[in-house]
Amino acid sequence: MTFNIATLDKLLFCRILTFCRDHKLTDFAKKVSATGDGHFYVYIGVGLLFLHPQGGQLFNLMLLSYVIELPLYLLLKNSIRRTRPCAAFAGFESDFQPSDKFSLPSGHTAAAFIMASVVLNIFPALAPIAFAWAIFIGLSRIALGVHYPLDILAGMGLGMGAVLLAGQFV
Repeated sequence: MTFNIATLDKLLFCRILTFCRDHKLTDFAKKVSATGDGHFYVYIGVGLLFLHPQGGQLFNLMLLSYVIELPLYLLLKNSIRRTRPCAAFAGFESDFQPSDKFSLPSGHTAAAFIMASVVLNIFPALAPIAFAWAIFIGLSRIALGVHYPLDILAGMGLGMGAVLLAGQFV
């Protein structure tokens, strides 16, 4: 057996998934994942825009970061076309349905890391909480069987990279 990054990725996926199922964390993973569905970011951005003196700065950086991230995400996802683990493994059963059939990169993770990185820039004292939450979003996507660990790493890089680029203009 040859050992490569794809093999390691699948092995880590299976270990994380097994751990979560053994410890009955699937329902918790669904709840965590739902906090990264998108509307949450709109509520935070618009709410802070009106309620906090630095809300405009947060809103602008967040918005431009998503404008940069979204086309890159769609380009990568539809070019790479990596099959989601829930569809790739024979006999895999999941009661969670992803919104599309490709896995790389993780859009939920990219969006969560955009939010965490924006928080780091605007409210640095809250960054540890924001990054812990973003990591849990990524792990929840593995626990639900819709992403491999490398999908999560790619989402992290995409999200943080979008904020770095957007920060040059805001």
